[in-house]
This record gives sequence, C-alpha cells and structure tokens, in this order.
Amino acid sequence: MGWKFPETPGLAKQIALEFLSGFVVEKSLAIDNIFIFAIVFSFFRIPRAYQHRVLFFGILGALVFRGIFIAIGSHLMAYKSVVVFFGILLVFTGIKMLFNINKVMEPERTWLMRLLNKVLPVDFSDQSDRFLVRKSGVVFATPMFVALLFLELTDLLFAIDSVPAIFALTKEPFIVFTSNIFAILGLRSLYFLLSGALERFKYIKYGLAAVLVFVGLKMAYLNEAFGGKFPISWSLTIIAALIGGSIFVSLAMIRFKR
Repeated sequence: MGWKFPETPGLAKQIALEFLSGFVVEKSLAIDNIFIFAIVFSFFRIPRAYQHRVLFFGILGALVFRGIFIAIGSHLMAYKSVVVFFGILLVFTGIKMLFNINKVMEPERTWLMRLLNKVLPVDFSDQSDRFLVRKSGVVFATPMFVALLFLELTDLLFAIDSVPAIFALTKEPFIVFTSNIFAILGLRSLYFLLSGALERFKYIKYGLAAVLVFVGLKMAYLNEAFGGKFPISWSLTIIAALIGGSIFVSLAMIRFKR
C-alpha cells in the first residue's frame, strides 16, 4: 500500500493516531533495550565516557536494519497467514517474557561470543575507545567492539517483535518506518536519562509483555473480529494504560516498601 496524503480531517486524525500508537509501542519496547544496554556495558566494563560512542554506532546500525525489516515486512504483511503467524509469535513472546522477568542475560554464554572467539581474538584488557586494535601484527577485537555486536544483535531480535507489532496498528509502511525511526533516535538520550533509575521501574516488563500479547491478539484475531480494523483509539488507550499502569505500580511499590 502506497503513501496517501490525508484528504479529510478524519483520515488525518486516523493517521496521526496510528503514528502515535506506533511511536508509543516502539518507545515502550525500547525500554527493554535499555536494560540490555546496562547489562552489556556493565559486563564488558565499558567506561561511561565511551558508552555514547557505542550507542551512536549501535543506533546507526539499528536504523539501517529496521529499514530493511520494514521493507520486507510491508510485502509479507499483505498475506493474511503471515499476519496471523506473527500475531501468534507476539503472543507467545509476551507470555515467555512474563515467565522470564527475572532472568539475567549472560553474554559470555551466548553463541555470538563463542563464534567471535573463533573468528577474531578479543583483548579484554584494552580500555581504549577503539573497536579494533593491532598488537604484534595481530588484529584484536576490543570490549567496545564486542559490546557493539551485542547491541546490534539484540536490536535485531527486538525488531522481530516490534516491527510486526506496529504493523498490527497500521498497514502503512511509511508510518511504521517513521514511528520506528523517531522512537529509536532518542534511545541514546533515553538510556543516559534512565540508566541510573532502571531499578525503580521493576514492574515495567510486565507491562511490555502485556503489550506484546495485546498486539499479537490484535493481529491474529481482534482486527478480524472488528470488521478488519480494531479501533486505533482503543489500541492507543489500552497500550498507554498497560505501560502507564506498570510504571505506576513500580513507583507505588517503592513508596510502599519504605
């Protein structure tokens, strides 16, 4: 479906709500990325002064990969069976997230780390801001490079969830792309804003899991049940309530425990 310029106020409102809903979903799911950023930076001992450099290239790569994902998705989502498949996938992903809330990521046990050790030696003693260093004629990857790889890989995995989730809210690739891009562009600033307060939002992952289950149900069933399009205003309200509710509970529990 190509981009159509809004000809009526009603259509303009519909498009604006679809963009806002997509932006809220992507921005909310991006909070999970921030938890991963904190874990990766802590594990590989990336100094805070160098973290912005890793995030800059990580987000730059994410923009490219998201564009590719959306271009492919715009064609795949034209098939109802594919839409239903991704809807079911999102539901299972949300349920899996609920049962793995407290699971801690262990970078050293991932297949990426094992593969990298076979292809390129890693010098964990290097504390520079470079991604690759040459010592005695041998090229070594630095902790900065490994951290960047982990960020790119995790973003690809998150894109498998977030891109179909936004396609559940709108069929317009331009809206999917712009809502993704605007949400991702502020991710670096959001990380430095929230990195010191992540523990305060203990229950937000429950809200994110619930959002994935909701958009999955929307793709697999609710759109058809509502004549082909679940009301976008309802979607935005439900998503905002789930995320806002999880943030409220997180902050309320902190005060309750004092």
